[in-house]
Amino acid sequence: MPNIAGVDGCPSGWIAVVEQTETHNITARVFLTFSDLTATLDASVIAIDIPIGLTDHGPRQCDLDARRHLGHKRGSSVFPAPIRSALSASTYAEANAASIAAQNKGISQQAWAIYPKIREVDEALQADAALRGRVFEVHPELTFSTWSGAPILPAKRTREGHAIRRNLIDNHFGPLAFESARNQVQPRHASNDDIADAFAALWTAQRIVTGSSQTLPLDPPLDSAGLPMRMVH
Repeated sequence: MPNIAGVDGCPSGWIAVVEQTETHNITARVFLTFSDLTATLDASVIAIDIPIGLTDHGPRQCDLDARRHLGHKRGSSVFPAPIRSALSASTYAEANAASIAAQNKGISQQAWAIYPKIREVDEALQADAALRGRVFEVHPELTFSTWSGAPILPAKRTREGHAIRRNLIDNHFGPLAFESARNQVQPRHASNDDIADAFAALWTAQRIVTGSSQTLPLDPPLDSAGLPMRMVH
């Protein structure tokens, strides 16, 4: 039976926390590219923290819904997804100009920094129709909010914030799961935050498999490339 995977971006590419669905054994591995990841993992569900499905102008409804759900203290963790015309830009200046032309609003350097990863996943999904049925956009803070029953207010990089998220992971996946994943990946390739977010994505992957996951919005629209604009949690 295929595996399921929770995936998050990390300094060395993508960190995947993978569960073998028969044994529930969990492994962790870093992949340089998203294509390497999908070619290597025999995964029926890949839950990934990256925007999938982009508007031609204006914000995505799923981003607005997620910010509203998380409240003013945690909603800022949901970065604005790029519009499609800005995603193809080769420089920040070009992307910023495209965004201003389409919606009278520029982009931040912080947002631009993740454009290459968004583009990587977008191109893979457009090229492979079968992959679209296996890859689902998630957001770790939305998932942790659903998991815990309320938004987690301490930021993930604080000691308290990490401890709260780690407690959820330990209670659900077992007390050794996080440390095992940590020991399989060098810290310079993926941080503790990256691993925790990948576990959050894996938790949602489990819910997708069992049919208990939820979607923002409830009836997600498709973008101009035919990709759903949604967050699953």
